[in-house]
Amino acid sequence: MGSGEGKIVCVTGASGYIASCLVKQLLLRGYTVKASVRDPNDPRKTQHLLALEGAEDRLKLFKANLLEEGSYDSAVEGCEGVFHTASPFNHDVKDPEAELLDPAVKGTLNVLNSCANSSSIKRVVLTSIIAAVPTYNGKRRTPDVVDESWFTDLDYCRGLKLWHVISKTMAEDAAWKFSKEKGVDMVAINPGMVIGPLLQPTLNTSAAAVLSLIKGVQTFPNATFGWVNVKDVANAHIQAFEIPSASGRYCLVERVAHYSEVVKFLHQLYPSFQLPKKCADDRPYVPTYQVSKEKARSLGIEFIPLDVSLKETVESLKEKGFVDF
Repeated sequence: MGSGEGKIVCVTGASGYIASCLVKQLLLRGYTVKASVRDPNDPRKTQHLLALEGAEDRLKLFKANLLEEGSYDSAVEGCEGVFHTASPFNHDVKDPEAELLDPAVKGTLNVLNSCANSSSIKRVVLTSIIAAVPTYNGKRRTPDVVDESWFTDLDYCRGLKLWHVISKTMAEDAAWKFSKEKGVDMVAINPGMVIGPLLQPTLNTSAAAVLSLIKGVQTFPNATFGWVNVKDVANAHIQAFEIPSASGRYCLVERVAHYSEVVKFLHQLYPSFQLPKKCADDRPYVPTYQVSKEKARSLGIEFIPLDVSLKETVESLKEKGFVDF
């Protein structure tokens, strides 16, 4: 018997990368999952969820839209926990306010409002990103140890047009204010660049970043990210719900690595691959920094190492037909 036996929880944006893995783990632990998706009739969004172990008896799909007020009411009704992972994510934005920022902030408040109106909900776990914590505030990032007390500088991000980062930061910010006002018990999970196995048939942004490296691009980006396995991220969400003392925000990064280091790992794992040999620009490599693991460890997270995560990502991309070797 799992820890979720007899418990009902809701996962918003359930067809997404992190959410799919979260739904899988929740079902394996015995939870009944009410999963919201924008279009329950789109098999590309639901088939991989309906195929999960336990889905037949304990997965219920709900149609909900971030911008439709009250559309999450029935999804969260009767739930003890809500995992809010739904967020618009698109790099190619023409009108960032309309396409990303509004949906992220309004959507999050919309979900939280449904939660505030439900008497059964004990805790909401919000999926944010590490970028909403440390990495973009114009300060030099080394040798700082980044922890949960860091916040992103929005003006700095606007200058760099990092709309996804801004949208997640603003959404998390709005969520904290709202949850304090309405007395909603909320915990935020702030993962870095999430990689590892894919459940969904479509390509997500972080897996696409790894795919481009192994599909013969000439150069790798001059960028440094905190990397983390999707299974650890899903597990952290569940622990943050189950552990009564969990509170505030949790940074999730197994290690911070420049793309050059990622290429080096891939080369060790797959010596025959044609990997990029040089950086996209001649500037010094963007420095790495440290992210504190202390709080994450308090959730019982033992991080999967980056090389293992990369191997899982590549094998999964192969299995899903995105690459052939």
